[in-house]
Amino acid sequence: MPGKGNDLTRLRIALTTFFALDGFIFAGWVVRIPAIKEQTDATASTLGLALLCVSAGAVVTMTLTGRLCRRFGSHPVTVVCAVLLSLSVALPPLTHSAAALGAVLLFFGAAYGGINVAFNSAAVDLVTALRRPVMPSFHAAFSLGGMVGAGLGALVARSLSPTRHLLGLTVVGLLVTALAGPALLRIEPPAPPERITHDAEARRRMAPRTRGLVFVFGLIALCTAYGEGALADWGALHLEQDLDASAGVAAVGYSCFALAMTVGRLSGTALLERLGRTRTVVAGGATAAAGMLVGALANSLWAALLGFAIAGLGLANLFPVAVERAGALAGPSGVATASTLGYGGMLLGPPAIGFMADWFSLPTALTSVAALAGIAAVIGVATRKAGGG
Repeated sequence: MPGKGNDLTRLRIALTTFFALDGFIFAGWVVRIPAIKEQTDATASTLGLALLCVSAGAVVTMTLTGRLCRRFGSHPVTVVCAVLLSLSVALPPLTHSAAALGAVLLFFGAAYGGINVAFNSAAVDLVTALRRPVMPSFHAAFSLGGMVGAGLGALVARSLSPTRHLLGLTVVGLLVTALAGPALLRIEPPAPPERITHDAEARRRMAPRTRGLVFVFGLIALCTAYGEGALADWGALHLEQDLDASAGVAAVGYSCFALAMTVGRLSGTALLERLGRTRTVVAGGATAAAGMLVGALANSLWAALLGFAIAGLGLANLFPVAVERAGALAGPSGVATASTLGYGGMLLGPPAIGFMADWFSLPTALTSVAALAGIAAVIGVATRKAGGG
């Protein structure tokens, strides 16, 4: 059926665009965090509390977005959340206190959490219809969008104020949504009957042991996403504050990390075929731990940038493997559990880093990323039998 195939191709392109836009806007925000911190005169702790509002907004929205997707469809919810995300990213530079920053980040976090649940739900439907494991390509698009957003931030850091920069992201976000949104709204989400049957069987199979294993794989996703969130929100500040990098060079740090994540995810299928799931998780966790120790503790700017890149390569495929294993054990309900834990790690990591930075120092706080990557590797070894390779 050529018509259906063309629709699925257009749907894949539209969804890939929204994944990339999400990464682009998120990275554009995080590379301006040092300037926003200075503007609001926030300490590391008060900035951490403000960033916690991103987590709070996202977690509340994530619990509601599933219901909204079931009622209105994942495609319309994705488009609406993309508009809200594009509008909300312009708000942080308009604040002049940590409390006001926290209030607008609550809105930003709600939009960010909503679009992540909505387009992942749409992507799961599409992957099922295509009968091909294309999910990593969507997450690679998110990473690529993050790399471009961070790279653009590095280029404009000296010439544009945060207000103009983030307002520009709003314009780009609304334009992209206007171009890609209609395709998403026109095409009905594919929902093969066999997926519904599999979901029902999966729920029946959720024995306590299976539920425990799903939770354990969710912990791998959490450990991975914790590092991604921490580097996104604190990486640039570490390079600027601790290694005397300029604002532009500091923004390159997240760009290096995002580029490495993109390369790692694009090559993830080949890596899994070569090493298997268990060795991919163990090698990835160990690589990320080593890279993050270098990135956090090195006295040289270039060594820190190299460490960020190595950490990105190591973390790249841990989240997809964890979610895939949870899905193999318990179907879509397993994917939902692992994904929720993973996004929780991404959103709760940055405020945790803020508190540890005040108690100890920012470099010491960032070593927690290495510790959790190491824990992910250990979990990979402990669950090698359940990991199916």
